[in-house]
Amino acid sequence: MSETIINRIKKSLKPFSRGLGANAAVAIILKQESRGLSVLLVKRAENPHDPWSGQIALPGGKRMLEDRDLKETVVREIHEETGIDLTGRCEFLGVTRTLRSRLNPEIKVLPFVFLLRYEPKIQLNEAELERHHWIPIDELVRNESAVDLESGTRPAFIIGDVKIWGLTFRILRGFMQEISKGTS
Repeated sequence: MSETIINRIKKSLKPFSRGLGANAAVAIILKQESRGLSVLLVKRAENPHDPWSGQIALPGGKRMLEDRDLKETVVREIHEETGIDLTGRCEFLGVTRTLRSRLNPEIKVLPFVFLLRYEPKIQLNEAELERHHWIPIDELVRNESAVDLESGTRPAFIIGDVKIWGLTFRILRGFMQEISKGTS
């Protein structure tokens, strides 16, 4: 991928600062593939105690007391969930805006954006995750749709059997809107 495009993406994002009001973090992990930039998504394991059980999500989680800041939270969570080391051969590009969960409004999520400079060996924590997908950003753009849920129809990205809706949809759509401003 052209460094010019990476620099434009970086300029469209904000730098990380500790005062962004979030208490959870997710990672938008990007990598270059033959078909363009792809983003890592995971399917959460079925768990009756997890309100997001079985859903497609961005990897991440809540800040723990021992985490110095949310960047440490996201690095720890990604390693625990996927085995990916975000302190290694990857580049931190910036953050998008903090979003509040509609399901649990006390959860405020800050999305961190990383670019992998290698092909990661993903080792899913099977207690938390069932599988992973690398979805091309262009596929998300082309497949914005809606999904019918018990609570009503919601906007979604639908790529094959992968349905991305809710907070993950809002985060990804916001990210794509930000980078389209920065790269147009």
